[in-house]
Amino acid sequence: PFLFRMERGRRQPLLWELRLGLLLSVLATTLAQALAPDVPGCSRGSCYPATGDLLVGRADRLTASSTCGLHSPQPYCIVSHLQDEKKCFLCDSRRPFSARDNPHSHRIQNVVTSFAPQRRAAWWQSENGIPEVTIQLDLEAEFHFTHLIMTFKTFRPAAMLVERSADFGRTWHVYRYFSYDCGADFPGVPLAPPRHWDDVVCESRYSEIEPSTEGEVIYRVLDPAIPIPDPYSSRIQNLLKITNLRVNLTRLHTLGDNLLDPRREIREKYYYALYELVVRGNCFCYGHASQCAPAPGAPAYVEGMVHGACICKHNTHGLNCEQCQDFYHDLPWHPAEDGHSHACRKCECHGHTHSCHFDMAIYLASGNVSGGVCDGCQHNTAGRHCEFCRPFFYRDPTKDLGDPAVCRSCDCDPMGSQDGGRCDSHDDPALGLVSGQCRCKEHVVGTRCQQCRDGFFGLSASDPVGCQRCQCNTRGTVPGGTPCDPKSGTCFCKRLVTGHGCNHCLPGHWGLSHDLHGCRPCDCDVGGALDPQCNEATGQCRCRQHMVGRRCEQVQPGYFRPFLDHLTWEAEDTRGQVLDVVERLVTTQETPSWTGSGFVRLQEGQVLEFLVASVPRAMDYDLLLRLEPQVPEQWAEMELTVQRPGPVPAHSPCGHVLPKDDHIQGTLQPDSRYMVFPSPVCLEPGISYKLHLKLLRTGGSTQPETPYSGPGLLIDSLVLLPRVLVLEMFSGGDAAALERHATFERYRCHEEGLVPRKTPPSEACAPLLVSLSTMIYNGALPCQCNPQGSLSSECNPHGGQCLCKPGVVGRRCDLCAPGYYGFGPTGCQACQCSPEGALSGLCEGTSGQCPCRTGAFGLRCDRCQRGQWGFPSCRPCACNGRADECDTHTGACLGCRDHTGGEHCERCIAGFHGDPRLPYGGQCRPCPCPEGPGSQRYFATSCHRDEYSQQIVCHCRAGYTGLRCEACAPGHFGDPSRPGGRCQLCECSGNIDPTDPDACDPHTGQCLRCLHHTEGPHCAHCKPGFHGQAARQSCHRECGKGWLGLGLCCSDPWVDGARCLPCLEGSASDRSSHSCPVPTPVHRAVPLPCRAPLGRPWFGGWRTSQDCHRSTGHCSCRPGVSGVRCDQCARGFSGVFPACHPCHACFGDWDRVVQDLAARTRRLEQRAQELQQTGVLGAFESSFQYMQEKLGTVQRIVGAHNTSAASTAQLVKATEELRREIGEATEHLTQLEAELTDVQDENFNANHALSGLERDGLALNLTLRQLDQHLDLLKHSNFLGAYDSIRHAHSQSAEAERRANTSALAVPSPVSNSAGIRHQTEVLMDAQREDFNSKHMANQRALGELSARTHTLSLTGINELVCGAPGDAPCATSPCGGAGCRDEDGQPRCGGLSCNGAAATADLALGRARHTQAELQRALAEGGGILSRVAETRRQAGEAQQRAQAALDKANASRGQVEQTNQELRELIQSVKDFLNQEGADPDSIEMVATRVLELSIPASPEQIQHLAGAIAERVRSLADVDTILARTVGDVRRAEQLLQDAQRARNWAEGEKQKAATVQAALEEAQRAQSAAQGAIRGAVADTQDTEQTLHQVQERMAGAEQALSSAGERARQLDALLEALKLKRAGNSLAASTAEETAGSAQGRAREAEQLLQGPLGDQYQTVKALAERKAQGVLAAQARAEQLRDEARDLLRAAQDKLQRLQELEGTYEENERALEGKAAQLDGLEARMRSVLQAINLQVQIYNTCQ
Repeated sequence: PFLFRMERGRRQPLLWELRLGLLLSVLATTLAQALAPDVPGCSRGSCYPATGDLLVGRADRLTASSTCGLHSPQPYCIVSHLQDEKKCFLCDSRRPFSARDNPHSHRIQNVVTSFAPQRRAAWWQSENGIPEVTIQLDLEAEFHFTHLIMTFKTFRPAAMLVERSADFGRTWHVYRYFSYDCGADFPGVPLAPPRHWDDVVCESRYSEIEPSTEGEVIYRVLDPAIPIPDPYSSRIQNLLKITNLRVNLTRLHTLGDNLLDPRREIREKYYYALYELVVRGNCFCYGHASQCAPAPGAPAYVEGMVHGACICKHNTHGLNCEQCQDFYHDLPWHPAEDGHSHACRKCECHGHTHSCHFDMAIYLASGNVSGGVCDGCQHNTAGRHCEFCRPFFYRDPTKDLGDPAVCRSCDCDPMGSQDGGRCDSHDDPALGLVSGQCRCKEHVVGTRCQQCRDGFFGLSASDPVGCQRCQCNTRGTVPGGTPCDPKSGTCFCKRLVTGHGCNHCLPGHWGLSHDLHGCRPCDCDVGGALDPQCNEATGQCRCRQHMVGRRCEQVQPGYFRPFLDHLTWEAEDTRGQVLDVVERLVTTQETPSWTGSGFVRLQEGQVLEFLVASVPRAMDYDLLLRLEPQVPEQWAEMELTVQRPGPVPAHSPCGHVLPKDDHIQGTLQPDSRYMVFPSPVCLEPGISYKLHLKLLRTGGSTQPETPYSGPGLLIDSLVLLPRVLVLEMFSGGDAAALERHATFERYRCHEEGLVPRKTPPSEACAPLLVSLSTMIYNGALPCQCNPQGSLSSECNPHGGQCLCKPGVVGRRCDLCAPGYYGFGPTGCQACQCSPEGALSGLCEGTSGQCPCRTGAFGLRCDRCQRGQWGFPSCRPCACNGRADECDTHTGACLGCRDHTGGEHCERCIAGFHGDPRLPYGGQCRPCPCPEGPGSQRYFATSCHRDEYSQQIVCHCRAGYTGLRCEACAPGHFGDPSRPGGRCQLCECSGNIDPTDPDACDPHTGQCLRCLHHTEGPHCAHCKPGFHGQAARQSCHRECGKGWLGLGLCCSDPWVDGARCLPCLEGSASDRSSHSCPVPTPVHRAVPLPCRAPLGRPWFGGWRTSQDCHRSTGHCSCRPGVSGVRCDQCARGFSGVFPACHPCHACFGDWDRVVQDLAARTRRLEQRAQELQQTGVLGAFESSFQYMQEKLGTVQRIVGAHNTSAASTAQLVKATEELRREIGEATEHLTQLEAELTDVQDENFNANHALSGLERDGLALNLTLRQLDQHLDLLKHSNFLGAYDSIRHAHSQSAEAERRANTSALAVPSPVSNSAGIRHQTEVLMDAQREDFNSKHMANQRALGELSARTHTLSLTGINELVCGAPGDAPCATSPCGGAGCRDEDGQPRCGGLSCNGAAATADLALGRARHTQAELQRALAEGGGILSRVAETRRQAGEAQQRAQAALDKANASRGQVEQTNQELRELIQSVKDFLNQEGADPDSIEMVATRVLELSIPASPEQIQHLAGAIAERVRSLADVDTILARTVGDVRRAEQLLQDAQRARNWAEGEKQKAATVQAALEEAQRAQSAAQGAIRGAVADTQDTEQTLHQVQERMAGAEQALSSAGERARQLDALLEALKLKRAGNSLAASTAEETAGSAQGRAREAEQLLQGPLGDQYQTVKALAERKAQGVLAAQARAEQLRDEARDLLRAAQDKLQRLQELEGTYEENERALEGKAAQLDGLEARMRSVLQAINLQVQIYNTCQ
């Protein structure tokens, strides 16, 4: 139907000529109304050239990006009628088109309108299958473009756009978009219609697929339906202006078969073909021309060509009249408008030039009146219109403006006039201009500007203002009169002012002002300033270091001025004999009268050495000694000696000092706390001095001659007081110095340095003290407050005392006060020494250790030392060496080691044995039951060592037995030998002997020997013939022979009839034979009762009783003895019975390991033998047999004909038992599988343990061999030689002793030398002690922190996260290894089969990822097979489509023939009806008509009938192609079903892989979390200690590998996700496609069967009816010939027959109509099938693309 519509569209008459004419008329009307040109002279306004086709004459400027056949002939085809054959042609565009020589050329030049008279014989055609083609027209000038008309030979483009350029192709702008689907081709572009004249929209009406040929695309730049407010606006002119036009064809219209079939034959039908291209426009002249001439280089004589060079009017010129003519620039160029020509106007220059230009700024400034500017004015004129005179010329008022001599030169003094002598050029009263008048400079006067103004001087041509103003500062100039000399300019200054302009103060003054004297003195501080000079403007003096203030009298923040006693040396820091330092505690209520930490006690004759490293200034210093008398009115004679490093140079400041001046003696006056030596000392900076202070005599009275032997003096410190009165500030000789000296003496300012207690200085002394301090120290000194000990970095500006934290003293707050320690960020801590345990309240300044009394311990001497208790009477802890500490009050031991406990660690804790009170060999060892406490195989509550046999006796927990509790006790089951195994109570309903080892299975717990007449796996049922409740032990029956309640018959021979007991005492029972063997003599096989062996004495303690075990007959032996009759040494004991001695203590540990391994080996051998004998299923044979029996019982009950309620209950019970047995078997199998895994792990661990044992054995052997070698060496040693060596060594030792004594006693000797060196070392140590102590404390704190952090480190968490084992498990027993664990090959061991650490998880994830990768590769291979099958299905679908198309063509042909036949039949029937309905029809006519009807309708011979049948059969066979098609479609349906099954399998596999991937992802996430935690722990451990860092380095390497594996697995998992998503899409697409194909095929099959039935049934009936009619009519004709007389009757019969025939024909017509409808329905079905097949192919293509892009 789509093709029919196309053909009908093509056959419709084309009215494009009429539309084009109508469009041109509308455009002409619009242009006539808008432009209204005045062609004759353009005098009334704008005029425009005629409009035409811009392509005419410009074929060479038209290009196309694609043209068929340009390089070689190319075939192409056309889409023809369905009934026609395919038509294909060749395109050969290598030469231009020629109707006679080259009619197959289809170049782009063929589309020009004037090319040929027959427009449909030539066209332009693009190459086949290229969707994007460009057609471009390049014009030689600017043109007006009005509209575009394109007539296509083929389908119009499905998408295209039109672009323009107005700058010869540099920039492009879109006019209009055209698309069948604007949203898909040009998203975001608004849809038509446009709302504004310059809207860019997308239009769809010219992109329809109909008509298939001669379709048009029309574009108008200005839509007549949109009103245009101003057609002459610049925006509309720019919209119409073009220099290039480009049409971009972007998408072809196709019928869709190119999507299904990519063959070249399909692409040959689709291309662009254009009959005609019309570009309407005219020469663009901006309304200034009515005609155009050929542009340069363009053809001049081409009919109908629109030329590009305008013939300009309105004084314009240019190719497009785009500019004014020369000398016509008084107005701006403007396009002409209707009613206004905007002609260019001539410039007005008064005849002084012939050139001008236009200036828009001047035009706008003139109010849009005139903008012309004259160029190159002559005759000394200037200005826009040459209306002014040039500089240095003026206009002569007597001459005309156009006169060449109208301008004359000026007459002005060039030094005093402006612009070098310029005068007014013309008269202008408004501006005050007078023609020819000179204009003087600012400070010049005179007619010719030849002199200066008053107050100015120095007329100069170079001075822009002519004369200079007097440069006099009014503040420094004498007021009144002339400020300066008129010629020289020198100013008259005030008294304290100087300078040429009176603008500077005299030296030593500042602040120029209007005062009388003009300036004020600097008044700089005599000590704080470097000199008396200051800044002239601000008065700021030049300060010494760290002095601030204008006068330099203030101290800079962070600095201080030192006190007079700043140079103080503490006696505690001096050198000398052994110093007796007396420290003093400082109380908060008083100010100390001393400095430092205290005093030094100086006795008579003792010397203190003060080391003076340097002094600030070379001068004399008074020596001030601060001290504290020890007795009332104490006096003393002191001597101070100055030790200089060398002789004093004569030229030095202290060159006048004599040697005797360095020995000074002084006397301490009674009741005085300081003394000043009478003579000063001269010291110089940069030199180190030693001052030796010696106490000559001291006494308690005021008479020096009275001797007194007292306690000596307490020396506080030595102070160097500078002799300040000799400084220049006091001894300068000027009045200021004298005044300062008098003030200093009057107010006793020197007393500031005498005593340590400081009071604020007086107002008179304060500035003097600041000045002299800064002079001595060359400025202020830095505070240098210790950041740890001070509260602020600033100190007191007087003295420099910093604000200290609590407990901190010192000027810099860098020392702890006496009674404090621990100098640090928080200050100092109080010592808090215990008064009971400390000798004093003072402690060591660094550590805070108080001096403890004997026995006291601790930082504050407030406790006993470690290992003692009972403060203050401390005594040692009694802990048997198992604890280091005990309770300080009670003495109870704390933290007993080595598994001991008790108040004094005198006993072992539970789970260990030994006697910790013994000094040797008393260690508490773990109870080997069978392993020690803390393990998974410790089954005892405690143990002890037997005193007689020294054997370890385990006290087993309930349910365990054996020497080491290594087995389950009777009545219990389990496997305690494996890790995690345990013993459980056998659930036998209380019907077994709890002491019988065979009462239940020791592995499964199944009850074997049920008592009390019970049976079953749990002894929960009574035996047959017994009744009662088994759980209550009440199963019984009547005993015919005397049965007892115990279930034993008294008359049986194996029962003690007298007491009716189970067995006779001393006999062993045999439960299987139900007999009690009678005790027999010794030579019989049955053992005797447990009594003394024959021929041996009775040893009394080896057997506990004479009774044996009732089941086994074994005697109950004492520890250390074994055997059936307790007649041999047990394992772990050596010797010959009965002398059995315990083996070494280590035997138990090794024996436990060996026995464990042997037991495991025996169990494995037994299990292997069982498996070898019975097979893998042998262990379950009994369970299977039991279930088989139960199943047979069930079958018998079910098969029974008469079922009772009891049998039904039995059936239910048997069924339940079967279910329970099956569940138990399943559970048992699961347990066996888990046990198998455990066995594998145990095997691995056993191998590892054996390897370790082997290595240990080798090491022991090596040690043994070494000991043997040492023994041999000792045996064969030479004792006499050794004795000689000893004697020789003794003599050497005696000689060494003599030499040592000589060295120690002689003087000088190495010892005395070492004493001197030691003294020097002590001095150095004292000097460096403070620094060393502070660093030592910091190191101790750092070590303490590191130690604390080291103690908190643990690899437990890391081992558990990385390897999966318990973090504290040793390497030998840990199944998963850990940090530092290695296998027998020496390789690191981490992880295992049953481990859940990060390493094991990573290995598992890696294995799963590899498995998933293999599965993905297999899936990709299967996908490739599916893809090939899809391609094959696609090919078969294409073939089916072609066959369906052929069948459709045949069906259409058949339908046409059927319609023709039906029409003929209808006409015949109508004629017969009309004839028979006539009233005047006679019999002859009726007979003739009947004969004609028979001749025309019915074949007269069998051959004709046969021919008709053959034709009908042929038609039927032709219609049978539909069945063939449907049959082939059934194959496609089967393939689609197969694809559906494949897709379903792929889906199932993908879901499985998705679950695997999810498992892998979960494992990866868990591993990632474990890895993150491990990495965090590793980073913390590495930061702590180097050893841990080395250990964790291996872990990091392992983690790096795991991380890489995890990363790879993560990447593969992401690939899995992507593939799974692709498989999901594939499955969904396959499912949809398969279901669609299945439904389509099924529908097609059903309809085909229905059509076949409709076709075959009526046609068969028709054939039979026609045959019968033919026979009857033949007989009727013969009868009519034989019986003419019966013509009327026969005519009636004939009439009836005709009526019957008519009815038959009507039925046949109905049948044909039904067949026609069926065919139409089948055609519709085929159309739907074709559409669905296309959708299936599209889906298949989509899947192909998906598979192709899968990674």
